Amino acid sequence: MHRELKILFTAIMFYTRIPVPKGVGFSDDNLNKATRYFPLIGILVGGFGALAFMLSQTVLSNPIAILISMILTILLTGAFHEDGFADFCDGFGGGYTKEKILAIMKDSRIGVYGAIALILILLSKFMLLNEIRIDAIPIVFISAHAFSRLNPVLLIMTSSYVRQDETSKSKPVGNKISFTTLFVALIFGLAPLFLLPIAFIPFMLVTQALILLAFRQYIHKKIGGYTGDVLGALQQLSEIAYYLCFIVLSGLL
Repeated sequence: MHRELKILFTAIMFYTRIPVPKGVGFSDDNLNKATRYFPLIGILVGGFGALAFMLSQTVLSNPIAILISMILTILLTGAFHEDGFADFCDGFGGGYTKEKILAIMKDSRIGVYGAIALILILLSKFMLLNEIRIDAIPIVFISAHAFSRLNPVLLIMTSSYVRQDETSKSKPVGNKISFTTLFVALIFGLAPLFLLPIAFIPFMLVTQALILLAFRQYIHKKIGGYTGDVLGALQQLSEIAYYLCFIVLSGLL
């Protein structure tokens, strides 16, 4: 139990800005195993976002409450995934070879592709959330943040980390997935789906599976595997797809 708590605190330390006990320390092994709690971090971040929305919505308009909740989730994660998405768009948008793509993503400076992509994805989140009925937003916040973090875990399981040197800006989020890690990630990633109407769940699963397959095929064709930035981009795209799918299903079912 003590070891598992260390792994959980490692996940919180790496994926968020939430303080953890000083004695947690750091090890590559714990960081690799912390991948199992990636969806749980989504529940935590989404829960804070949902709470911020519910409190803000009592005294402010719906759009402003959504904006506040988005800002809070970004602050909680340190824009971890948004930064990865911007770097991904810079690299894959401006690079024509594997080496060039990896070199661009490693550069901490943001380029035109990254800046435009970041603006568009944040605007997309805001607009999509604003289309969801008020009473459903808290549930959608929690389930979307959890479920969207499952795809990166599955990508790690089915792909290889492509940086074999120490030139990356940060350590890989994970490079091996055990059965235990996969099982725990699936529990925390899938459980919040049952907050939704049952009829929504099959469509959500199929949509996210298609995104994972298409995204995996694309990155394998370009660079042969994943990096931390690639995982961040997949999380962001999966989150956007979740909101869009929920809106479509709400209108059809």
